[in-house]
Amino acid sequence: MKKLYFIAIYPPQQIIDDIEVFKTDLALNYNNAKALKNDAHITLFPPFYRELELENDIFTAFDKIDLNISPFEIELNGFGSFPNPKNPVLFIQPEHNEDVIKLYHHVKQHFNFMKYSFHPHMTVGYRDLTFENFQKAWALYKEKEFKTKFLVNEISLLRHDGKWIPIAKRALNPGSHTEKAD
Repeated sequence: MKKLYFIAIYPPQQIIDDIEVFKTDLALNYNNAKALKNDAHITLFPPFYRELELENDIFTAFDKIDLNISPFEIELNGFGSFPNPKNPVLFIQPEHNEDVIKLYHHVKQHFNFMKYSFHPHMTVGYRDLTFENFQKAWALYKEKEFKTKFLVNEISLLRHDGKWIPIAKRALNPGSHTEKAD
């Protein structure tokens, strides 16, 4: 049986809750309910399928990621968008951050089996967001303020089991090793 996996940075629950307000607005006012299915996060490696029997290989690769990086802050500042007419995305934009780029490159060393352009963001609206509704929402959100910051001190490996479940976490620091989730 194949399962979906991905690797991400999650902010603290309070920020996830704050961002949920925007997702709820998009669901109620712009017919974008699918955005509510996932908690706010920054994707380090996008969803990929693997046979469940090969999950240990994923854990092994995840454990090999060099996380000899000091914890660092990410500042979220306002909204951005990918205005693709077929698949528009509205997101919260982090300030440029060399540490998150370095972290992405460390992940990419062990998860390099598919091409992926890295543009750090926290998705607010996508998937069932029509281009027409995206344009209406973007007219408001491009001027909307949202500013916060959080400490990145771990990364998560998730598996989709009806919803995304963290199956392992690793702390940023020298000598970091996988801690399997309960």
